[in-house]
Amino acid sequence: MFLRRPNPIMVTADEALPGRSISVLPSADPHLVLGTDLLKPVDDGEEEIFLAAGCYWGVEEIMWELPGVVTTSVGFMGGYTPNPTYNEVTTGRTGHAETVRVVYRADGETSPLPLILKTFWESHDPTTLNYQGNDVGTQYRSAIFTTTHEQAKLATSSRAAYNEVLQANERNTIVTEVVDARDTTGYFPAEIEHQQYLIKVPNGYRCHAKSGLACPMPGSGPLANL
Repeated sequence: MFLRRPNPIMVTADEALPGRSISVLPSADPHLVLGTDLLKPVDDGEEEIFLAAGCYWGVEEIMWELPGVVTTSVGFMGGYTPNPTYNEVTTGRTGHAETVRVVYRADGETSPLPLILKTFWESHDPTTLNYQGNDVGTQYRSAIFTTTHEQAKLATSSRAAYNEVLQANERNTIVTEVVDARDTTGYFPAEIEHQQYLIKVPNGYRCHAKSGLACPMPGSGPLANL
């Protein structure tokens, strides 16, 4: 008998955990791979984008390897609870998604943004609602939180283009949210043990449930040679 995967329900603001006024990552060591400040503000010539694609450990690892990326960190976004802990988010009662903050150089001749988005699409399954692989919950939903008009435009157009590819291959429709970061309660960094987790635990958990299909954007990505 076929068993349907349960679809978790998004918590409401009234139901969400209260959280706290102080960050669970008040300060941080330098990035273990890039050597930059995990909490650095965006400098001139830089931009930030926030990506939710399932378990943030593996997503962060993929993003810090991309050219043009200045720093990455993991945290929570899109929900209600201020400064949540990891354990609180796993209950599904914060409304947040596990999210990776990516700061990248935007002042060169070629922006890394197309490659960042292409990699995002190809590194998870954007058609699964509130789960990735065996990770189930609204905290694992697919989302892009944008901070510029260019990001929002490219995120939306690349979503449409990738959806055409998936539909042509008889896959489900993309459910990824594209949200202006200003319309959220903000990005809340996770505890220090979660930052660059896969450097600290090289054989740690990676969940990359993929569609297996390349996203039709310029440049190379994880599926470029397939």
